[in-house]
Amino acid sequence: MTPETGASAPNLLTDHPELYEARFPDPDRLAGRWTEDCLRRHGAGPRVLDVGCGTGRDAAHLHGAGRRVTGVDLSEAMLAHARTHHPGPGYVRADLHGFDLGQGVFDAVVCLDSTLLYCHTNDQLDGFLSSCRRALTPGALLVAEMRNGAYFLGRTDLLDTPGVDEFTWRGTVHRSTTTLMVNRTDQLLHRTRVWNADDGSEPVEQRSAWRLLFPQELRHFLAAHGFEVLELHDGPGPRTAPAWHEGRLPGRTTDADRLHVVARLNPIHLTGSA
Repeated sequence: MTPETGASAPNLLTDHPELYEARFPDPDRLAGRWTEDCLRRHGAGPRVLDVGCGTGRDAAHLHGAGRRVTGVDLSEAMLAHARTHHPGPGYVRADLHGFDLGQGVFDAVVCLDSTLLYCHTNDQLDGFLSSCRRALTPGALLVAEMRNGAYFLGRTDLLDTPGVDEFTWRGTVHRSTTTLMVNRTDQLLHRTRVWNADDGSEPVEQRSAWRLLFPQELRHFLAAHGFEVLELHDGPGPRTAPAWHEGRLPGRTTDADRLHVVARLNPIHLTGSA
């Protein structure tokens, strides 16, 4: 789920899913393989909810691994692309800040690529975790992967210089210049991205923000909603360097740029679920 300024705001990547996949290629399905490894190591059942499924690549990989997958996203363009190009899972439009897909119908919720950090406020984060608690069976898993707020404590390397990327799609060279800024008061990492293409089109500026969650803060929110943290670490994962590969076990630190969490829902809290 990759909203910019809002669900209805134009977004160059989410409005053009093929362009999104060209900009963020994952030919080896590393994110899906890492997720399946987490689910398998902790004995998750077959029914998986992929929140913020985007183009459906990870959902389809989990489906191919034998799981019954439902992918949800806010972008109708992404969902349409997923249904056509990554069939197998069911795809539904839903808002991660609050959704109701039934009670106790999933064995795991997956939330990758910083989707969780689009919960900018405590109320939004509570809404997401309450929705997960309602959707999950006793002992089910939550698997999430995101930026690590703790990385920005005293570090400015990602803030000092804009990031510049370039790729070619359908014969057109696309360039993006990305600037990050921390709003410490609201605990938000703001992103301004300017797109230029060599086809003569006007530049496009887009803005978004992620919540900066810290490891102990995340533990607190999860515990408040009845989740026991099984793993919380900065790597290896699908977007770390070096990246995860089969057989690599989770680390023990939470210092680097990415944060990975696996948590299990404590059955005792299900009776009080909203």
